[in-house]
Amino acid sequence: MPQAKSHIEIAFQSIPVFSDDGQLDLGEINFLLGLALRDGKVDEDEKRVLATIFAQAEKSTLPETVQARIDEVRAKHDIRRA
Repeated sequence: MPQAKSHIEIAFQSIPVFSDDGQLDLGEINFLLGLALRDGKVDEDEKRVLATIFAQAEKSTLPETVQARIDEVRAKHDIRRA
């Protein structure tokens, strides 16, 4: 059975993040980023999905550590704001 496109898996795996407590935490960021980096790079589809997830998370006030990690991931992997 072929493996699902990683950006679809990232989007699917983000659902519990927002349905659980509505907040993105460091572990969840790292988990989602890890899915994108399984092949060693973050492709354009993965960037788009991660940008959307980050934008959704930023609709509420985030802890400084979480916002800093989002900013770091955006800068390192050239993820633009959605």
